[in-house]
Amino acid sequence: MREILKDKVAIVGMGCTKFGERWDADVEILIRDAVDEALDDAGVDIKDIQAIWVGTGRGSQQVPMGPCSGIIASSALQTQYIPVTRVENLCCAGQEAVRGATLGVLSKCYDLVLAIGVEKLKDCGYGGLGPMYPGKWEPIYGAYGTPPGRYAMAATAYFNKYGLSPVEGKTVLAEISVKSHYYGARNPKAHLQREVTVEEAVNAPIICWPLGLYDCCGVTDGASAAVLVPTEDAKSYRDDYCTIKAFSIATGPGWLKENEDYDFTYWKETQEGAKVAYAEAGIKDPRKELGLVELHDCFSIAELIACESMFLCGPGEFKHEFTEKRAYYHEGEMPVDVSGGLKSFGHPIGASGAREIYEIYKQIQGKVQYPSRQIKDIDIGLAHNQGGHPGRFVPGIAIIGRP
Repeated sequence: MREILKDKVAIVGMGCTKFGERWDADVEILIRDAVDEALDDAGVDIKDIQAIWVGTGRGSQQVPMGPCSGIIASSALQTQYIPVTRVENLCCAGQEAVRGATLGVLSKCYDLVLAIGVEKLKDCGYGGLGPMYPGKWEPIYGAYGTPPGRYAMAATAYFNKYGLSPVEGKTVLAEISVKSHYYGARNPKAHLQREVTVEEAVNAPIICWPLGLYDCCGVTDGASAAVLVPTEDAKSYRDDYCTIKAFSIATGPGWLKENEDYDFTYWKETQEGAKVAYAEAGIKDPRKELGLVELHDCFSIAELIACESMFLCGPGEFKHEFTEKRAYYHEGEMPVDVSGGLKSFGHPIGASGAREIYEIYKQIQGKVQYPSRQIKDIDIGLAHNQGGHPGRFVPGIAIIGRP
């Protein structure tokens, strides 16, 4: 796929709902709100759209056929006999929708398409994600079969490998959470709009040690959407459009966690996906060339290991290269999750992938809602999603930027 995709498909409109506990809206309302903003941004009408891809996971089960059909979007938008395809790839579902729409345009089958990511987790009848992660349950880690449990194992493994004491390790994770909440408090669409201190994060109630309350993303509702066209047509819609530079999906074999010598401190799937995306986009040094990374920080430790696994800093160097230098703030050398990330913006499973692209799109245009978190002179950004858990991942990476 190298150099086949780069700059051939453009994003000319995007939309995103307020994320949070949206008791005021069902799935169809969330879809309509995100799509209305995207269509208005692009200056088009739903009747102009030729095909739609919608990404959603398990969380929309209160809608008949919601988890298994494109009807979830066609009903909400009242489309008239156009193809509407539902896609799912765990937490990559929203990005899969954008990828499918991109390939639909690249194939020259369509000239104007829509991608949607959506999830309604608060009305599902169970807390959290439920049994989303199938796999072998062995006594050695069966008690850690929840997402917090699996990521907690990654955190303790990281502390051990790089010689961080429990206090040092907890403090590094707390610094990440402080940043997430700092930006969530400056994002009017974020779920959690409250700053926290290092002391609050370190001393918060434990969910699964060492992960406390402020180390874990919330259970959230929301939707995001994008309008895509061939790049040669983009100027007829707007001047400040963005182009797709690369996409990658790198699904792992799924059995790594069964290995007794599995190293939780780096993620092979993310490394391989990053290599493919960087090659497609022509990026040699991501730390210097990327203006923003929106990554899958479902837990604070996930941000740390994802940065190292995508070669934004060296193995074991996150503490020195990011937290001590504040390099991952919007005025730093390598801004990461200045939207608030999954941690504070929220994580509706199917919506997060497209929402991350929305943040990069707005940053490149210089149109983020609060100028206090606007990155100066940004030309290119990376969105990373990661479904599954350590040892059984499917990461997705999208790179978008100026044409």
